[in-house]
Amino acid sequence: MKKFLSVQDAANIQSLIEKALTYKANPLLDKNLGSGKRMGLLFLNPSMRTRLSTQIAAENLGMESIVFNVGQDGWALEFEEEAIMSGNTAEHVKEAAPILGKYFDVLGIRTFPSLKNKDEDYDELYINQFVKYSGIPVISLESATLHPLQSLTDLLTITESFKEKRKPKIALTWAPHVKALPQCVANSFAQWVNAWGKADFVIAHPEDYELDTRFTRGATITHHQDEALKGADFVYVKNWSTYSDYGRIYCNDPKWMLTNKKLEASNNAKVMHCLPVRRNVELSDEVLDSQKSLVTQQAANRVWAAQAVLSEILESRK
Repeated sequence: MKKFLSVQDAANIQSLIEKALTYKANPLLDKNLGSGKRMGLLFLNPSMRTRLSTQIAAENLGMESIVFNVGQDGWALEFEEEAIMSGNTAEHVKEAAPILGKYFDVLGIRTFPSLKNKDEDYDELYINQFVKYSGIPVISLESATLHPLQSLTDLLTITESFKEKRKPKIALTWAPHVKALPQCVANSFAQWVNAWGKADFVIAHPEDYELDTRFTRGATITHHQDEALKGADFVYVKNWSTYSDYGRIYCNDPKWMLTNKKLEASNNAKVMHCLPVRRNVELSDEVLDSQKSLVTQQAANRVWAAQAVLSEILESRK
């Protein structure tokens, strides 16, 4: 593995899941794999679980990690080619990235979409510029359009929670929110579940909330949440803003919030969310505080997903 930006960088999804579960059973199995190696964690937007879990994963492999908040701890960066830097940015990624490539052996980058210009966000300029100029492996800690570490975590959580000898039914359902959010978690989850090919997958959302078909192709799409929930084994709850008329909120219907009553149609489904979650907006207290909720287990598994990816990259650089 040379980089980790999407499911396309995972040669074998199932073996990556199994590696993550192996690390969960024995966190220090490869405690010397990263000895003498250093990981830089660059954040262009806030993070809690991604930041901490990746630091722990690096430490479990014997790596040192250093966190840097771009724009807060250092100069604001410019990413555009041929930019005339007469504004607020003080340093170009062309200078910054190669230097970071000398300081670190692996870079983790977390970016965020503007939700104003779809073409710019979906071109993934920020993270791709680090890939282009750093000269070292780059791991996405969430980008403008995808969140692959979260999605790997989600599949490993489903794998360890489902023991029946059949395909589980997984429903991804849109939920209301107080502000416009990016499509990255939903895009990524859809991309990974479809590529995994081990589930019956349905996506439910109001009209006008269609996701980019590059990520949803292979899933069943419905505008009726009750249809998606019927017989579901896992229900993944997530808000996202509109894709076609980019970054808008057309619907905030509280009827889309998941409740125990709605889950009665499911197959005693387990409920997932990437966190942070707006209680009693996206998910009701009764669901989050019940035995149905996997959100804590899911978040804890972030360590093992990150550790599996890091180990793949370190092994490729031996």
